[in-house]
Amino acid sequence: MIVWLNGTHGAGKTTTSPLVQQLIPDSRVFDAEKVGETLMDIMPGLPRTDNFQHWPPWRQLVVETARRVLDYTGGTLVMPMTVLVEEYWREISTGLAQHAIPVRHFVLHADQDALRGRIEGDTLLGPSPFRLKYLEPYAEAARTWLHGEAEVVDTTHLTPAQAALQIAEAVKS
Repeated sequence: MIVWLNGTHGAGKTTTSPLVQQLIPDSRVFDAEKVGETLMDIMPGLPRTDNFQHWPPWRQLVVETARRVLDYTGGTLVMPMTVLVEEYWREISTGLAQHAIPVRHFVLHADQDALRGRIEGDTLLGPSPFRLKYLEPYAEAARTWLHGEAEVVDTTHLTPAQAALQIAEAVKS
């Protein structure tokens, strides 16, 4: 099984995912961003883009990597990864379904003020224009398709541990 933690930057995916992993037996965290980082290291580079998710190989390799890891280890993969383009989510979720991999899709949501505050106050990454530019696309995806496709966990007033517990309990039920 895959427990996919979606949502925009600042929602708490990276912080929450290892906490979810600790609560779900036989689970591992797989950050699909690492697939994108590998593709960005190809020299000479792939066609220019502002987001590696626009490269079709990223979406295909996320599915294939998850499938191969689950074939090898079994259990559950906890995957923290923002996917705001509906077509990309369909491609990934359909690819996983073709391999009979069940997906529990969660969206970690927070209101725009909370997200902006978290991004601007991030002591590890610092304020990030890249992360801030995804606030409006997230709001649009949430309004149009994303919240209808996933179980929404509002992290505005939750600690990461509380969000992780809510997700783990939903997965176990």
